[in-house]
Amino acid sequence: MIFKDACRGKRYIAHLCLASFFSVVCAAAAAQAKAFSLDDVTAQARALMEKPYVAPQSNLPPVFRNMQFADYQKIQPRSDRFEWRDTGSAFKLNFYHQGMHFNTPVRINEITGDGVREIRYDAERFDFGDLGFDKQATSTLGYAGFRVMYPINQAGKDDEILSFLGASYFRVIGKGQVYGLSSRGLALDTAPPGGEEFPDFREFWIQRPGPQDKQLVIYALLDSPRATGAYQFILTPGSDAVMDVQANIFLRGDVNMLGIAPLTSMFLFGPNQLTDKRNYRPAIHDSNGLSIHTGTGEWLWRPLNNPRTLAISSFEVENPQGFGLLQRGRDFSRYEDLKDRYDLRPSAWIEPHGNWGKGKVMLMEIPTPDETNDNIAAFWNPDAKPKKGDALQFAYRMHWTMDEPGLHSADNAWVRQTFQTEGEQTQANLIRKPDGSTAFLVDFEGPAVAKLGAGDPPEVQVSASDNAQILESSVQRNPAIKGWRLTLRLHVKDPAQPVELRAALAQGGKPLSETWSYQLPANGGALLAITPSTAPSAVQQPAAPAASSTETQPATLPAAPAAKTTP
Repeated sequence: MIFKDACRGKRYIAHLCLASFFSVVCAAAAAQAKAFSLDDVTAQARALMEKPYVAPQSNLPPVFRNMQFADYQKIQPRSDRFEWRDTGSAFKLNFYHQGMHFNTPVRINEITGDGVREIRYDAERFDFGDLGFDKQATSTLGYAGFRVMYPINQAGKDDEILSFLGASYFRVIGKGQVYGLSSRGLALDTAPPGGEEFPDFREFWIQRPGPQDKQLVIYALLDSPRATGAYQFILTPGSDAVMDVQANIFLRGDVNMLGIAPLTSMFLFGPNQLTDKRNYRPAIHDSNGLSIHTGTGEWLWRPLNNPRTLAISSFEVENPQGFGLLQRGRDFSRYEDLKDRYDLRPSAWIEPHGNWGKGKVMLMEIPTPDETNDNIAAFWNPDAKPKKGDALQFAYRMHWTMDEPGLHSADNAWVRQTFQTEGEQTQANLIRKPDGSTAFLVDFEGPAVAKLGAGDPPEVQVSASDNAQILESSVQRNPAIKGWRLTLRLHVKDPAQPVELRAALAQGGKPLSETWSYQLPANGGALLAITPSTAPSAVQQPAAPAASSTETQPATLPAAPAAKTTP
């Protein structure tokens, strides 16, 4: 929809994506915060767009600027100084201290019935452990971000459920979960050509919750050289944490690739892409696939890779019903990691409100040598490129969940896991002999296939790009999971080029399952050699920018929704 600003006489493109039930939630939240609303932040963001960008300046003394991460972690909030500790609310608030690359202060305000007040920096809120420094060094500092606490796992115990720290990054968890993947407010030109721009949340306004409140309302002002924004976050804790997001975005300059609802994660290796390094852990990842629910109802599953070179995939979708980076597989035996508990890391599912129009779900996979790097990015990119002066509105609901099957309807089936292995033939002496091919074993589970008996196998729909010849396609009952196992064996014509594969289960020509859409990277049939030299562009956690890599020409692939890949 195009509307006109009567005061400035400029035209704005607005994607009005507010579903009716979301409007009800927003109205209820606004009624509780009459002193302040999203309209106030939107007015600030619009006015800020009219002004030249002013980069935030570091105010850190050397003792904090040169701090190592191990020392930064020693700075912990004091529980006896949590905000709202004496209000009767189940929510509590504490803050991140400035240090390292978190070198500019973020202004944090509290909204009450009496108005808005700044929560000013106070060094007494922190325990600095054994760190030695002149206390005067903190006199001009501020907060780098904040955490939200809530008794999600046990009554009376404050658990951290939300964190805002660095640029526009934030993380959320529900009951029984541990932090894994992150989200951001906005992504600008994440994929090459050109360098990525990382907007910052410069100021927050947090509504003080009452004793009976089960939701927390947060507003944020975003700023960067080419964009400003006003955001409303409504957090609802639970078994699955839910975050309702409304974003009003204003463009200071042209943007080649706008990323809405961006997600950031890590994939090092897994059964679909094994490593040549000895490791007791069968898999190391925060997410293992991209899931898309298209506007036409198709479900798509794209297993993740740790490629040898930057890989960019795009999936053309009109009015997506949902997308997200998921962590499928909750058995501890999938990971065997007692320290990092990858089995407890949540998936993040984006549920758009309203019609987002034509665009693409973008997936960016960056080489990484270890698990401390975020190397996966996914976001929605509208087809219409925003221009300087444009204003856009997007609204969506985020589900931070470990119940991935709960995202599907009762008439669907989904991929449980993907295995890649050497292709083999069973000889007359029953010995299995590798035959030089590449094989995939894909397990499907879910209500739509659980009811099929061994004598009633589903049909297999398989396709491959021109760089591969399918040698075998078969399906057999997998009683261990009450599902079915698809076996594909193929010959890669040119190992130096990627291969795109698609497969789904069907009955009577109608799909029974989501579509497995796999990219075998260039030289992907060999074990992944993880060395420091393979990953110059991955993102060092926490919240450090990702550098761009060289892009080659994309190849259009016969996929529906249409997919393009750039190896």
